[in-house]
Amino acid sequence: MSKTVISLERPEEQSKRNKKDVSRSILQLVEQACDAIAPLWPISTFIARHPWMELEHMPFTEVAEHFQQTQHVHLYPTMAVVRKALARGEINPSFVEKQLENWLSEQSLPVHRHKAEQLCHALLWNETVPHEWLNSSELNELAEEIAEWIGSTNAAVVKPICTRIYKLDERLDQQMIKWCKLYLDDNQAAWAMPFREQGFYPAWQKLIQNDPALSKNERKRLADWPEDAETALLFSLSLLDIDDEKAKDYLESHLLALPGWAGMLKWRSQQSGEGLQLLVDYLAIRLSLEWAFVSPYLPLEQEKKADVSSLLPLLAAWIHWGGISVDEWRQLSKDEMTSCLLFADRFWRINRYHLWLEAWEETYESRLQEKIASRPYIGQKEQAAVQFLFCIDVRSEPFRRHLEESGPFETYGCAGFFGLPIRTRELDSDHTHPSCPAIIEPKHEIYESAQDDAAKYRRRLNVFQFIGGTFKKMKKDALASLLLPEMSGPWLGLHTIARSIAPRWAGHFLQQAEKTAERKPPTNLSLHHEVSCSSSGLPIGFTTEEQVQYVKQLLTNIGLTSSFAPLVVVCGHESMTTNNPYASSLDCGACGGTAGAFNARVFASLCNLQEVREGLVKEGIFIPDETVFVAAEHITTVDELYLLDLPTLSKKAEQSLRLLKGKLEEVKRKANAERLANLPCTGKSKNPVTEASRRSVDWSEIRPEWGLAGNAAFIIGRRTLTKHCHLDGKVFLHSYDWRKDQSGEALENIISGPATVGQWINLQYYASTVAPHYYGSGSKTTQTVTGGFGVMQGNGSDLLSGLPWQSVASSDGELFHSPLRLLLIIEAPSFYIERLLRDNPFFRQKVKNGWLRLSSIEPETGAWLKWRFDRIHGEFYTEPI
Repeated sequence: MSKTVISLERPEEQSKRNKKDVSRSILQLVEQACDAIAPLWPISTFIARHPWMELEHMPFTEVAEHFQQTQHVHLYPTMAVVRKALARGEINPSFVEKQLENWLSEQSLPVHRHKAEQLCHALLWNETVPHEWLNSSELNELAEEIAEWIGSTNAAVVKPICTRIYKLDERLDQQMIKWCKLYLDDNQAAWAMPFREQGFYPAWQKLIQNDPALSKNERKRLADWPEDAETALLFSLSLLDIDDEKAKDYLESHLLALPGWAGMLKWRSQQSGEGLQLLVDYLAIRLSLEWAFVSPYLPLEQEKKADVSSLLPLLAAWIHWGGISVDEWRQLSKDEMTSCLLFADRFWRINRYHLWLEAWEETYESRLQEKIASRPYIGQKEQAAVQFLFCIDVRSEPFRRHLEESGPFETYGCAGFFGLPIRTRELDSDHTHPSCPAIIEPKHEIYESAQDDAAKYRRRLNVFQFIGGTFKKMKKDALASLLLPEMSGPWLGLHTIARSIAPRWAGHFLQQAEKTAERKPPTNLSLHHEVSCSSSGLPIGFTTEEQVQYVKQLLTNIGLTSSFAPLVVVCGHESMTTNNPYASSLDCGACGGTAGAFNARVFASLCNLQEVREGLVKEGIFIPDETVFVAAEHITTVDELYLLDLPTLSKKAEQSLRLLKGKLEEVKRKANAERLANLPCTGKSKNPVTEASRRSVDWSEIRPEWGLAGNAAFIIGRRTLTKHCHLDGKVFLHSYDWRKDQSGEALENIISGPATVGQWINLQYYASTVAPHYYGSGSKTTQTVTGGFGVMQGNGSDLLSGLPWQSVASSDGELFHSPLRLLLIIEAPSFYIERLLRDNPFFRQKVKNGWLRLSSIEPETGAWLKWRFDRIHGEFYTEPI
């Protein structure tokens, strides 16, 4: 009675596979197999990645079951986590009972409803079957009889052959880690990999005969191996006797053995325009080595299918909780036994966890609805002295709330790249960075140029680069490295002592010294279109029409098309941390893992251009002459707001700026106090500003801030909906006014861009919390930065793809982040949502398959509606909360 493993292939691909087309190319096989892994960006520009981004064509439950069966990776909160949430009051027990009732009504039950309900209720509330039940001789006899008759409940899983031989899979992983580190190294190693320029597989094929880690016989088996990766991969599959029907699942299992390294190779392939060539190379190397290692052990003995141990707890559960006696079991037919066992097995492994997760999510949504419904009444809106454009980042929510409470200020939320699909190049830099979400391709390049003569700045920069380069060369040189400790030891020793004993003082002193030494001159931005293209092939700057359209699109999306304040502050954001490989994960995800200041400067400058304002008038948006846009940066670690590139201000704008500056210190203090209350080990200082400042420069601090931990909801609507609501820094807030979006285009843009980025962030935190050993990156204290592009645990692990444990947990056994799937709430009439679900197939798929939860608020009545998918009738329906 072997279960069928759920395939990750799309239905149309499964149809092709059923035709057993043995002539399929190896590229097609790899393309299908690599859906199970997500691209992994370098650590320097950490991008929140949705680990299952290419599996959204499947329901969440099926993907969870597939990974549980094939990789023993559990994609739900454990019962221990659930019980702690229950104890904290985060789960309403009545909700889980309701979820069970609804779930049973949708199932084809193998027995009478009453017995199935008894069984499921018991399994729902008990972590394990009592051990004494399993010792019954009568139960063991029954299990042996059933095992002989129908087999095991264990799924028939396609696994690498090396996993069946003691520690051979570990040896293969270590070999692949070694070769990946050599090939992917970002100019960190003193000796580069020979033949690297020829490609991954060709270089390996030339070097493997000299690898001392392989025995003489193993090297001999790989002699005269194919020089072409595709041929080598097909040859290895043939030698390992993997038939065409199992080939895709076999390759997938090898990719999932080291998903981090495979994900980095997938990203590199996509960036270089090579398609999936690096993954083909990787699999060719891995399977070639597997053949060399397992060849002496082949053929392997057939694995036993009968497994009494997997049947015992299921039979015990049915007998004691489901009310089916041993005699009644013996009277069941083979098909009836199979149905009962599979029903209990799937409920035990998947369904009960899913019901608890849904109950937790329902509880959170219910309380959020109550909080929003009971918000204080907001009377006639007064004209704001200052308006702010903040990133939707959940860390902006407390700061926005305190800012609005401090004076006549109005805040709006939007994606932190401000709708600008650009690559940025800082002053005198050879490097460009895509300063937009990973799902958007840059269309323009914007660079900085000095306003005045920058010769002195360049000379200082060259000196610093020379000193730094010389220091690195000396560390790697055989002779110079012997002298370096004697020369630098006293100074570096003092540096270490100062930063350890007085981290706040030393950190700020070094920061100030660095700024004083650098003294970057004021710069201009290349806003206007230039005839020549950049080295990246993108046009430099924008045409006037493009400038107008980008400004119009963002202002329309957030509903700011009239009643402009004298001062509009465009706020990018970044974090401030020390000795943190994951620093970029705390910066702006919408800006590709960097600070948002550059995009804020570009957008503010565009809004101040006279030709842009004239163009906006033709589009129905009038910005008064007295209104001035100013760029700023929100430092999330210390909740400070720095103004950048202050232009000439109008009289009213100057008054607004003075008012703002008088309020910022108090806003900073309140925001820091609220944030630090949730951080463990907040130090001796009672002053929240002082403590936040220390955490930002202390190089031993493992939690300088929580980042986006706790994120649970994404609200698209007017600020009046959530103003004065204490949302605990758990909600992405995107401004939107449905009355100004009759066509629904603005809502479509928000869903396709910011909401999708929010979902990626949410699932990154979710995966790092429920499966930290597989999708997280372990403890910060034992991490090793490798090759300049990623981190490992120690010196020989998988490339870690997720967040450190300290980013989601407040201690070893206590989570801070609640692993809930993102709740998307849209303030708009129901027909807007219906149109969106009809016209956007990707969004429809996310909601239908449970990757995103959807609710809406009727603007006129305030009614809160949940959107659910009826799988029987194939349509969405609403359910009032």
